[in-house]
Amino acid sequence: MLSVNDISYHIGGRTLYKSASMHISTRDKIALIGLNGTGKTTLLRIITGEYSPDSGSIERRKSCTIGFLNQDMLSYETYDSILAVVMSAFTEAQQIQIKIEDILEKLETNYSVKLIEKLTQYQEKYETLEGYSLQAKAEEILEGIGFRTEDLHRPLIEFSGGWRMRVMLAKLLLEKPSLLLMDEPTNHLDLPSIEWVENYLNIYEGAYIIVSHDRRFLNNTTRKTIEVSNKKLNLFEGNYDFYLKEKKLRNEVQRNSYQNQQVRIRQTERFIQRFRAKSTKARQVQSKLKSLERMDVVEKVVDSSPVVNFRFDFKQKSGRHLIQLENILKSFDDIKVFKNSTIRIERGDKIALIGANGKGKSTLLRIIDGTETLQGGKRTEGYNVVKGFYAQHQLEALHVENEILEELKQAGSGKPEQELRNILGCFLFSDDDVFKKIKVLSGGEKSRVALAKTLITEANFLLLDEPTNHLDFQSENILIQALQQYQGTFVIVSHNRYFISHTVNKIWYIENLQIKEYPGTLDEYTYWMEQRKRNIAYPSPNSESKPDIGNKYRKNNSSQKENKDRKIKKLQEELTKVETRIEQLESDIRGLEKKMSLVEVYSDTDKLMAANQAYVSAKNILNTANSDWETIADKLDELAC
Repeated sequence: MLSVNDISYHIGGRTLYKSASMHISTRDKIALIGLNGTGKTTLLRIITGEYSPDSGSIERRKSCTIGFLNQDMLSYETYDSILAVVMSAFTEAQQIQIKIEDILEKLETNYSVKLIEKLTQYQEKYETLEGYSLQAKAEEILEGIGFRTEDLHRPLIEFSGGWRMRVMLAKLLLEKPSLLLMDEPTNHLDLPSIEWVENYLNIYEGAYIIVSHDRRFLNNTTRKTIEVSNKKLNLFEGNYDFYLKEKKLRNEVQRNSYQNQQVRIRQTERFIQRFRAKSTKARQVQSKLKSLERMDVVEKVVDSSPVVNFRFDFKQKSGRHLIQLENILKSFDDIKVFKNSTIRIERGDKIALIGANGKGKSTLLRIIDGTETLQGGKRTEGYNVVKGFYAQHQLEALHVENEILEELKQAGSGKPEQELRNILGCFLFSDDDVFKKIKVLSGGEKSRVALAKTLITEANFLLLDEPTNHLDFQSENILIQALQQYQGTFVIVSHNRYFISHTVNKIWYIENLQIKEYPGTLDEYTYWMEQRKRNIAYPSPNSESKPDIGNKYRKNNSSQKENKDRKIKKLQEELTKVETRIEQLESDIRGLEKKMSLVEVYSDTDKLMAANQAYVSAKNILNTANSDWETIADKLDELAC
């Protein structure tokens, strides 16, 4: 259907492709992968004809139509309803509909046989194009990717960029081009919408190429993988998981070939060096030189999956309970978000907050952070909670004129330069890369800088809003490894199922204006939700009889369990008392500091000495209380294990 033949393409003096080729058949389902900056989006634009290759050619059948979903569509604006925008996919059917309406209008005053015949012809054609069911199809797709029925007649211009991208996706799916090109289609979709698109693509009759960093989405929708590497297009006959296995085998073969070739090259070079000056060996030396020139050099295998050893330092350990939300109320105008909802975050929780867009996930993250006001209820923050917040708007908060290293220095961690360089190395900024200015970085590189800034804050509680957006697989792996090594607590908002399944131990979801918790992995939660939807009797996630993985290990002696629970309860009460005492001591110390700054005190030697003695005594008592708190917290940790 379409062939890319030996293309070469250069941009800014850099070679993206050199004699690269690929072939696309009628029903190919292709994942196009590669590190950020290797030219994946550029290739899609070359295929559409927007860019022209410097050499080589693109050949396609005359019947081949191309649809391209790209990030430029975010800026498209119109006052037409989103339903009208999507219906514009049916150009031919709409033109015939206009002709039918025109004839019907004429028939009101001119009832002629000729008009009746034309009307019959157009109606038959309209029926062949399935014109009478097109609006229903458009509504089905729009609602499938997350729009409410009442939204369908709202103007496109009222929606944000992410929702406009969904409209463009719906339009392309309805157009059914022979070849559909999709650049990061899941970036603006929530989990239910991603699953809907997966199901739709699985029955799509044409071919498509997907550029995505959502590996589970690629596994569920593609049958071939093309990797952009070493300026070539390398084909793997399977989905992303197949690619990983096959890539490992190919790398092993390439590594052996490279090592063998390097041995031959060194031997040849030694021969040339040794006999260059001997006339009797001149012919052999020339032959060896030519063999080196003609040699197809095997590329050295570059490890694209670096292992990260990121050390997190906490200034202080948080209390057992970090955040308590009690009967919270939140609404925007007439839209209710939360009503009388209660939830708690404990030390060591690794939580993913998932669900459809518009349910209040980002709002909840801001409530947890303390930056979003409540209309009712109570937010209580625990002891020694140090927060770090990462969200997409922080990419815009980066200082564009700063170099990467300088940006981290200004984050206020106080870490020495070498340690900051080591951290940047974990995030793939090595050597002179750390001196690049923020303004020249790609979206993915900016995301890595912002994440690095968040992780060096020495926070014991992280809030991460869509942290994998714009990250390639390599960068995503780095973040996963970093969070797996993180000993603190975090809450993540994400639609990336692979990322969630490798980082969290609890799932939060929002249902009927309530925040609900599933104490398990994403796969367990997904299975549980499927059972609910099919109306299969299944215990609630908090039920004692929940038949999850690990149930067979819960055979503790009941009396031992009761004894353990009593000890935990007693320690929790002691911990609460100590925390209350610490808060009072800290308040007293602040009062004494304020008192010593008064003129009537620091100008009177006796008063100053008395105040200073009280201050020193309070500090000593506070240090003892802090030690008591740590001892009790450690005992609780041991019992909780």
